Amino acid sequence: MLSDLKICVVGLGYIGLPSAALLANRGYQVQGVDISPEVVATINQGDIHIVEPDLDSFVHSAVHSGHLKASLQPEPADIFILAVPTPFHEGFVPNIDYVINATRAIAPVVKVGDLVILESTSPVGTTEKVAQTLREGGVDTSAVHIAHCPERVLPGHIMRELVENDRIVGGVTPEAGEKVEAFYRTFVSGEVFVTDARTAEMAKLTENSFRDVNIAFANELSLLSEKFGIDVWELIRLANRHPRVNILQPGTGVGGHCIAVDPWFIVHEGGEDARLIRTGREVNTRKTEWVVEKIEEEYSRLKDQQGRDPVVACMGLAFKPNIDDLRESPALWVFQQLVAAGIQPLAVEPNLKKHASITLTPWQEAADQADIVVYLVAHREFQKLDVAAKVLDFCGVTKK
Repeated sequence: MLSDLKICVVGLGYIGLPSAALLANRGYQVQGVDISPEVVATINQGDIHIVEPDLDSFVHSAVHSGHLKASLQPEPADIFILAVPTPFHEGFVPNIDYVINATRAIAPVVKVGDLVILESTSPVGTTEKVAQTLREGGVDTSAVHIAHCPERVLPGHIMRELVENDRIVGGVTPEAGEKVEAFYRTFVSGEVFVTDARTAEMAKLTENSFRDVNIAFANELSLLSEKFGIDVWELIRLANRHPRVNILQPGTGVGGHCIAVDPWFIVHEGGEDARLIRTGREVNTRKTEWVVEKIEEEYSRLKDQQGRDPVVACMGLAFKPNIDDLRESPALWVFQQLVAAGIQPLAVEPNLKKHASITLTPWQEAADQADIVVYLVAHREFQKLDVAAKVLDFCGVTKK
């Protein structure tokens, strides 16, 4: 019975908490582990610390049914899922410190026959390092089934996509792949494909690099369209009428923990053979810098015209519409650069109640006060906003 199996999910962020809550609601006994006492306390009250549709009801149900509890330290389990961050160091060098630390934390309680699954998007070879770290911690890895199963969900749709999306399982051994595949088939309605760990790792990096390169094409079109006096949104709409053309939409840049980070994992290991992927990253970074330049130009023009400092409203800080996730957000970076330049813009993020270091302004209030309204993220709240000020739309919210 599922209730006889215990799962330990290490990392209760944007992937770990939804996964833990889903599994608990499917009948598993789940322990969620996080290094933050505040996160642990919040979850044990049946509440959530992040914004994701339907997650609150899943967590509330799981906690109050007794199937989900949160702790600071791992306990013995049958299945361990590592869902911790994998950022990069200075110079875009991959940082798997959280993965290694999480592995060290579970090593004392891993036993014969357990499954250890790395879900964190990781550089090629990381799953093998998980196995190595377990061995260094005294675990006989020949009797433990270790695999990589990268998450493939879209923020804002996580609870649905955890179930419906196809999954890739990459086992360190064929037997590990088969056993982990069987586990995912208990709650995934999509197909589950089994391969080796390195291929699974590279598959996830490839998916996000594909997106990054294609977004870079759209963002480069936006730069060229500005230079040529063309409406890029109209241009893309017309070009996409071709039956074999599907250009994505440009934006402020590319953010989030996946698309803005994962291509660098390939570039770091691939070197000169990863030219297109590197260029895509550079184009998307350049788009964000260009956005800052355009805002500063309009600010200076209006200041000369009015004889005073214009009020700038930065509409949106998250990395994509209708979520609260600020990780690697180009919109947040734009706001910070404007602050550093002495502009002191109003910050608007309707998906956040508060921020530790940024004062947030309600969106209508900001629009009323501003001389320049800068749309950085196409949140639903902005789509029918009545604005009398100068508008700089970098995300197409006025085109919807």
